[in-house]
Amino acid sequence: MKTKFSTLFAILAFFVLSFALALAHEEKPDNSWWWSDAWWNDGKITVPENHDITTNWISYESNGVEVPAMVLRPQKEGKYPAVLFQHGRRGLGELVQRHARRIAARGFVVLAPDIYKAHFIGTHPLEHDYELEKEVDKGLDVLLARNDISTTKACLYSHTRGGYYMLKVATTFKRQGKDAVCYVSYYPHLQDPNAPEPQQVYGYAPEIDALEIPTLVFIGDQEQYQRRRVIETSIKVMQENKRDARVIIYPGVGRGFDFRPENVRTFADDLASKDAVQRAAAFMRKHLEPHKK
Repeated sequence: MKTKFSTLFAILAFFVLSFALALAHEEKPDNSWWWSDAWWNDGKITVPENHDITTNWISYESNGVEVPAMVLRPQKEGKYPAVLFQHGRRGLGELVQRHARRIAARGFVVLAPDIYKAHFIGTHPLEHDYELEKEVDKGLDVLLARNDISTTKACLYSHTRGGYYMLKVATTFKRQGKDAVCYVSYYPHLQDPNAPEPQQVYGYAPEIDALEIPTLVFIGDQEQYQRRRVIETSIKVMQENKRDARVIIYPGVGRGFDFRPENVRTFADDLASKDAVQRAAAFMRKHLEPHKK
């Protein structure tokens, strides 16, 4: 009797397992954001769009302060989609300026305010000054008023603490949907920098709950634990709220892979930064396309 029962159980288990495997085989993962038939079937690799760029400096007034800003755009005449770039704690030094150049070279008009220089603030300040958020917000107005942009709206592009500034521009200043149609950031600080330590590690900025525009975030798998936890939690919350949000994690790299200088730069850093800037460009172009003038 035991032998018969064991045999029947084994047969039943076999059919259940076979059915489960068949279902698993039929269910395809959502790989639409990276899959390429041209590559898979014909071996073709997409060639990135490249532009020679021109750079100039302007300034604009915000709350009685003159804010210097770098403007980068393709040299070729014409109008291009608008991108607002916000630096983080490092300020808008040469290493970070290179990042702005790289996104402009994909075919965008990029406005990059230097909010620290406007206030004679050095690099890497610890505390967050909420007044500076107004100057980033004003930068969006200045960008959208330009006559060399091809879109009526812009994308918000940033890294590190700049990601928090852009989060506030989108939500607190109510620019999402109205003037900003997507959010892109590299290892952003998605918590109030002045919040106490437990919130820095285990929480996330409440503005994340209000962020509705498509969001794309890049981090390395060696990112600082407290920052990575907050980023992954934030993206998970947005996804649970049915928002278009994704985090891409690059193996073998950590903080600063987009701008780390030659003496410490690795091959993995370079692969990650080249891939990220192309993904960012495609993402922004997709969401700016419906808003052409």
